[in-house]
Amino acid sequence: MILECGCPEHYPDWHNQDIDLGGQCAHILPIPMLAHMPMSYDAYLHKQREEVGLLELKELWPGMALMATGAFRGKLIRLIENSTSPSRRIEYLPRPFQLHARLHPGDIGSIREPVHQMQLDLLDRGRAPQELYLSYLTCTRCYEQRGGHKTLLLRRWVDSPTLKKRVKPLA
Repeated sequence: MILECGCPEHYPDWHNQDIDLGGQCAHILPIPMLAHMPMSYDAYLHKQREEVGLLELKELWPGMALMATGAFRGKLIRLIENSTSPSRRIEYLPRPFQLHARLHPGDIGSIREPVHQMQLDLLDRGRAPQELYLSYLTCTRCYEQRGGHKTLLLRRWVDSPTLKKRVKPLA
């Protein structure tokens, strides 16, 4: 279910877990950015939700969108059930697509420290951090009723043999 404001009612319990979304079917919508800040974020979320509905696709977690930023171009990713839709926006995520997740009890203004800590944790385990994905689980309209701001931070990583050699084994 999606709440009236567009936020996901339910989301996966991935806090402090490693997950592999490799081979997962997804609806990917490009979104314009300016210096890593999304332009018309709410409008693109609404557009993507409408496209998924018109294509009659079933989302794994309705309303949950992952956002990857870039200097001028980003993307919104919604995880859907496997589909044979001819839409150009339906793709399968590459394999492997390893992510480390952390549920952050705050908004975009307070993610610097958790993102830094997540990156250090990955490096300590011999993993090279890649791109960061954000999923806003509450918005400015519903965060008070749902226990405050919630942002799911997902950092993609790949194994690094070079890092594994340099990191001291944890005993």
